[in-house]
Amino acid sequence: MPYRMNADLPPSVRHHLRESGALALAERNVPRYTSYPTAPHFSAVIGAQTYGDWLAALPREATLSLYIHVPFCTELCFYCGCNTRAVRRREPVETYAERLIDEIGLLDGLRGRKLAHLHWGGGTPSILGPQWLETIAAALASRCDLSALKEHAIELDPRRIDRALVRTLQSIGVTRASLGVQDASPHVQQAIGRVQPFDQVERAAGWLREAGIEDLNIDLMYGLPAQTASDVARSAELAASLAPQRLALFGYAHVPWFKTHQKLIDDAALPGLAARLEQAEIAAETLTGLGYKTVGLDHFALPADELAVAAQEKRLRRNFQGYTTDEADALIPLGASAIGRLPQGFVQNAPDLGGYSRAVAAGRFATVKGLALGDDDRLRAAIIERLMCDLELDLDAVAGGAARFAAEIETLKPLAAEGLLRLDGGRIVVTERGRPYVRIAAAAFDAYLAASQKRHSLAV
Repeated sequence: MPYRMNADLPPSVRHHLRESGALALAERNVPRYTSYPTAPHFSAVIGAQTYGDWLAALPREATLSLYIHVPFCTELCFYCGCNTRAVRRREPVETYAERLIDEIGLLDGLRGRKLAHLHWGGGTPSILGPQWLETIAAALASRCDLSALKEHAIELDPRRIDRALVRTLQSIGVTRASLGVQDASPHVQQAIGRVQPFDQVERAAGWLREAGIEDLNIDLMYGLPAQTASDVARSAELAASLAPQRLALFGYAHVPWFKTHQKLIDDAALPGLAARLEQAEIAAETLTGLGYKTVGLDHFALPADELAVAAQEKRLRRNFQGYTTDEADALIPLGASAIGRLPQGFVQNAPDLGGYSRAVAAGRFATVKGLALGDDDRLRAAIIERLMCDLELDLDAVAGGAARFAAEIETLKPLAAEGLLRLDGGRIVVTERGRPYVRIAAAAFDAYLAASQKRHSLAV
């Protein structure tokens, strides 16, 4: 049953609430580490020419994944941190779809290459509509070999799904759908500008499974305005009742200085740090109690799901979509603001629609910034990824050993003192109680963090 009051809280949560030192650590602003170095450190030194050169240098045998960003929604949710905008007319969407086709046409160097993963994100990518989804998928198939796709995923708004859309998703080969739920409570939905009765989610899940799209993800959030621990627990129970293979539990990142529409959220209605910790832990205990395995910081998966197996076998990876099993050598970006990763470094397309459209219409890549990786970047990226994925790390097994990171180990001692991790020479093990704080442990190895700390969200 949902937790209704502090007396109902499990001992681990009540212990957290007494730990003022741990709460003080949670006040830190740190990145989510879906990449390292993180996007705020990309610069205009990397442009279209560099991206083209990096693409041309990809070995023929390199494995590839592709991400398509669609920056449109019918309406904007107050909490949203994505690069998207609300549109009511078809014209901007039609024009954007044409530019995506043009951008695919620039990928001649990838002709015949096999794609391992394909992911449509946004925004609401289904806003393209059945015809454009089919046209874009066909354009991709004309350039790349889609026959060996391990996963073809799309993010969906349950309020914007009908049977015609589901038939289209089936026809283009989608194998995984991610449904945005966030919270099932009407009062929270009102506070975040996303009214979505749960029966809409149930209906969407049913249609997808009837069409053979069996792999479902559900996204939940905590730390939302007017949200309580009971709301979070109930939402987790309802989401799990649909038996999705995976769930993600994200902490709301309140950054109104960066996402101005978040000013529509009443700061006074936001849960405090102690309440956020309650919510995160209660959701985790609810889901694990229902048979899900905890994966990394904020994901949950059924024991037989590939994500849970990869976590168990320490093969889990992390990219811009979160935790993944994608081990491709390169991630190719399509669309405004889309970020790609190649062996040489990161690239990002122009975030503004005008800049993106003008570049692609002129027959050139829309890359406006990026970052070339140095040896130290690669080493720290590997350390941060393993901490975020495995929650443990042996520094003696990396280049330079623990001695190279003496200063970083020193910064981890406050977490060790709070029982959030264990230090044994160069070995770091994040405790179960410290799982919500793993981003802080990872931040100890971030050589760029001091320059951009104010841009990031709360650690927990």
